[in-house]
Amino acid sequence: MAADAAAPEHSADGAPDELLLTVEEAARRLRLGRTLVYRLISSGQLESVTVGRLRRIPAECLAEYVATLRRTRSSGATNGTSAA
Repeated sequence: MAADAAAPEHSADGAPDELLLTVEEAARRLRLGRTLVYRLISSGQLESVTVGRLRRIPAECLAEYVATLRRTRSSGATNGTSAA
């Protein structure tokens, strides 16, 4: 059973959970376009890090971004400003 403990964990879509994702991988997981993901990074809405000359997105930042979207939508709905 020790071999099971060393096996990588998988996300809900069956892909292994990596710590750092490329912009393309993050876009695929979010079901967004690559250009939009770059815009989200530039605006600070999606956190990213640089490793040398490479841009990477920590996997947990995707969940944080989605949680922020949900909070924003929820707070807009309670204020009556959300577009349905």
